[in-house]
Amino acid sequence: MIQQLKITQIRNLISASLQPSPSINVLYGFNGSGKTSVLEAIHLLGVARSFRTSRIKPVINRESEICTVFGRLGVGSGTIPIGVSRNLMDESLQIRVSGENLKSTSELARLLPLQVINPDTFRLLEGSPKLRRHFIDWGVFHVKHQDFFPIWKRMQKALKQRNSLLRHGRINGSELSSWNIEFEKAAKAIDQLRSDYIQKLIPVFKEVLSELSDMDDLTIQYYRGWDKDRDLKEVLESGLTRDIQSGYTHAGPQRADLRVRIGRGSAVDVLSRGQLKLVVCALKLAQGFLYKEIQGKQCVFLVDDLPSELDTINRQKLCRLFQKMECQTFITCVEKEALENCWLPETEVKLFHVKHGQVELDDNPGQQSIRRAESLEIVHE
Repeated sequence: MIQQLKITQIRNLISASLQPSPSINVLYGFNGSGKTSVLEAIHLLGVARSFRTSRIKPVINRESEICTVFGRLGVGSGTIPIGVSRNLMDESLQIRVSGENLKSTSELARLLPLQVINPDTFRLLEGSPKLRRHFIDWGVFHVKHQDFFPIWKRMQKALKQRNSLLRHGRINGSELSSWNIEFEKAAKAIDQLRSDYIQKLIPVFKEVLSELSDMDDLTIQYYRGWDKDRDLKEVLESGLTRDIQSGYTHAGPQRADLRVRIGRGSAVDVLSRGQLKLVVCALKLAQGFLYKEIQGKQCVFLVDDLPSELDTINRQKLCRLFQKMECQTFITCVEKEALENCWLPETEVKLFHVKHGQVELDDNPGQQSIRRAESLEIVHE
């Protein structure tokens, strides 16, 4: 977990420093004050990029050319210092861990596993299959890193080479056959890892969802990217003409998906916005619980605008699960009163007031302790 965080030149956060709680951290303030930018800085620290944009220019303060985030992570009985810096002029990236330069962002992600829940999280169900593949691969990466990442890179390389041959009409001879073999081998390994992970995730997801809502007929199904009853080699051979015409490979793990259904219909078409948010939260929380179960470690949750589209009871249920997971969580909201009645008495909650790009610890939580006790009866109802 993050013991110390220093942010420099991230959007309107010129310079901010905080020592967060190992449990719940609530960042409140008016819209545009910089609350989400704090979450964005943490994401930069853990993944070396923003969760709001793929471009670095909007992330760096307009008066600066460099942004920096420094964090001190508590690991066991020790700490690990991490620094991430992005430069606008040459778009360079510098990562330093324990005083040493780190070239791989995948190694950075392993040190600080992050889960993001924000208004865009709805896209996990409503958006393209690519988002759901990323969701699956986050889990596989963090529980099977040594097996998954090298195979995933091999698969991507083979797919790129195969598509290049298709686009240029170079389908005769041994070159396409060789890349087909490499692609098929890596694809099957990727599929097995994904399938094993989803089988472990489903019961955890169902248990989490049952604590949030009554959706007994909701199911999730993994689609591997090609016919479940046919070998990939056969599918590629039978689809070669189509692949040549389009210039890319139609079947394979790059087409995998996670299908969420209510009865026979798509969950997106049936559920309300609030219900969709609960399902997405249940998926993300299930990954956190499963990660802890398999790895014995915690991931850090970044939750932007938690109260949005959730009533008081559902806010309490969701917050209760964050406490049950015992993970470090950063939550933003406009008014602190929106979450004051959501915490158990023993939960260590820190409130941070974000105002005009300044982050200050709130030493006067008001009726927090009283409302914690009152919330217990509401939650049990």
